[in-house]
Amino acid sequence: MSDQKQGFDNKSNAPKTNPGAEQSAMKRFFAKKWVFPVIYVAAAAIILTLTTWLYQNAASKNVNEAVSQSEQVSKGDPGNGAVAANGPQENMKWPVKDKNDVDVVLKFYDRNSSSEAKAQSTIEYADTFVPNTGLALARKDKATFDVLAAMSGKVSAVATDPVVGNLVEITHADGKVTVYQSLSDVKVQKGQDVKQGDVIAKAGRNDLEKAQDVHLHFEVRQAASGTVLNPENLLTQKEEKK
Repeated sequence: MSDQKQGFDNKSNAPKTNPGAEQSAMKRFFAKKWVFPVIYVAAAAIILTLTTWLYQNAASKNVNEAVSQSEQVSKGDPGNGAVAANGPQENMKWPVKDKNDVDVVLKFYDRNSSSEAKAQSTIEYADTFVPNTGLALARKDKATFDVLAAMSGKVSAVATDPVVGNLVEITHADGKVTVYQSLSDVKVQKGQDVKQGDVIAKAGRNDLEKAQDVHLHFEVRQAASGTVLNPENLLTQKEEKK
């Protein structure tokens, strides 16, 4: 009996919470100037991570479809208008009419390059530093320009992304995928066959590379593995000497 009484006494003597004090502490916490910027940055980082994950999964799906088509082509069944693997081989060209009209304003991030080169090929976004996975091309006068297909192939993706803007992906018979981001006035549809030099869109803006204003973000990937390649090592644009 004494034990039961002692138990009741312990419960009655237990410390009681003060809801008013807890609310007051929360108000003081959120009143601090640094709280909301920190929450905003954390939320932006989460959104960027989720967006990148969703985009990569969508790209992976398109790549898998393209690889499946390539396997059909290699067996002699082009299917759905796929580019035949035994057709004439093309050298990749700059995705613009005249290379001299644009500048490379952001280079490809090469992990083997110097620290200075790495810094110049890194993008700051939402307080996070992101390596540039392609080339950013822009005119000196910041005007828009036509974006051309770097090689013949099939349009494997057309989408609008909140970070990289309007984008187009073209899968080619040699197993590569060219990616065009920060577009406006997109002129092609998914599943469409395009020839090298066809106008597929115009250069525009995106949120990721906002500092570059009107520009084209151009990438090259291996379809099977998704490995990102340095476009400058593949481009073979021949500039006529005047």
